Amino acid sequence: MKSSGPISYADAGVDISAADRSKDKIKLLARRTFNKNVLSEIGSFGGLFGLDLSKFPDPVLVSSADGVGTKLKLAFLTGRHSTIGEDLVNHCVNDIAVLGAEPLFFLDYLGTGKLEPHVFTEIIKGFARACAENNCALIGGETAQMPGFYQAGEYDVSGTIVGVVEKSRMLNGQKTVKRGDVVIGIESSGLHTNGYSLARKVLFEKMRLKPNEIGDELLRVHKNYQPLLAKIPSGIIKGLAHITGGGLIDNLPRILPANCDAVIETKSWRVPRIFQILQENGDVDRQEMYQVFNMGIGMAAVVSKSNTQRAMQILKAKRIGQIEFGTGTVRLKF
Repeated sequence: MKSSGPISYADAGVDISAADRSKDKIKLLARRTFNKNVLSEIGSFGGLFGLDLSKFPDPVLVSSADGVGTKLKLAFLTGRHSTIGEDLVNHCVNDIAVLGAEPLFFLDYLGTGKLEPHVFTEIIKGFARACAENNCALIGGETAQMPGFYQAGEYDVSGTIVGVVEKSRMLNGQKTVKRGDVVIGIESSGLHTNGYSLARKVLFEKMRLKPNEIGDELLRVHKNYQPLLAKIPSGIIKGLAHITGGGLIDNLPRILPANCDAVIETKSWRVPRIFQILQENGDVDRQEMYQVFNMGIGMAAVVSKSNTQRAMQILKAKRIGQIEFGTGTVRLKF
C-alpha cells in the first residue's frame, strides 16, 4: 500500500530543528566551563584538549565512565531534572579522585525518545554547573533522539571523564596499605546515585509514599569530594575508596592488599535517618544494607596512625575502622 505523501524525519518522531536549538544552548553553557587548554568548540567531531606538561611532566591519564542508575526514575516521577547532571559529573570526578587524579574534561551522552527542550536544558545546566565547580571542561557529547526506544518522558544519561595525575602521586592502596593503618570516613549527602531500585520498592510499593513526599531527600546531589581531597598534602592518604554501588563491603576491598582486612566499626558514625527508614520498613538484612547503600559514608580513606588526626581535620572525617591481617575483605562490627 502506497503512502499518501512524502514522509519526513519529523514524521518519524525526530525533530532536527528542536535538537539544533538545544545544541545552541549547550554551546553557551559549555563555554563557561572552558579554560585555556580547550582547543575546540562544541559541535566539532571531537573535543580537543591540550595537556599542560609544565604542570605534569610525567602525566598519567585517568578515565572513567558512569551513569546515575534508577535515580532517573525519581526525576521522571517528580518532574525535577536540575540535579541529574550534577550527580553524574560529581560521581565521575569522585571515581578518578580516588586514584589521585584531578579532572580535565567531561563528555556526556543523553538518549531519549523525543527531545523535551526544557528538560534537556535543565540537565545540561547541571553538567555545566558541576564541571565549573570542579574546574573541568565540558568539551562535547552526544544527544540521541530514538523514537520508540524509550518510554514517553524518559531518557538515559551517561558521562565519561578524563583526568590526570603525576605518576609519582598516584594512589594505590594495594601497595601501601598495611596492618595498623586507620580507616576514616567522609559523610555522604544521602543515597548519592546507588540503591534506588531497592529504595523505590520500599518507599513507594511497601510504604506507599508519593514521590513528592520524599523527593527532596532522594534527589539530594551526589556529594563532590574533590575540593576536600585537593586540600590534603601529598603522602598523607594511602588509599581512597568511593563508596558507590556495593557499599563499604564491596568498595573498600578494591584498595586492600590481599593479606589485609578493613574492620569497620558501624557504630562509629550516625547512620542518616533515610537508611534507617529503608532498613526498618523494608526489613532489609543489616549486612545487605552495607552492601547496597553507602550508609552515610560516601568516601573512605586509609591513613597511617600518625596522620590520622591531621587527615580527619582536613577532610572533616571520622575514624570508622582499622586495617588488620586478613584476606582482602571487609569485616563489619555492629
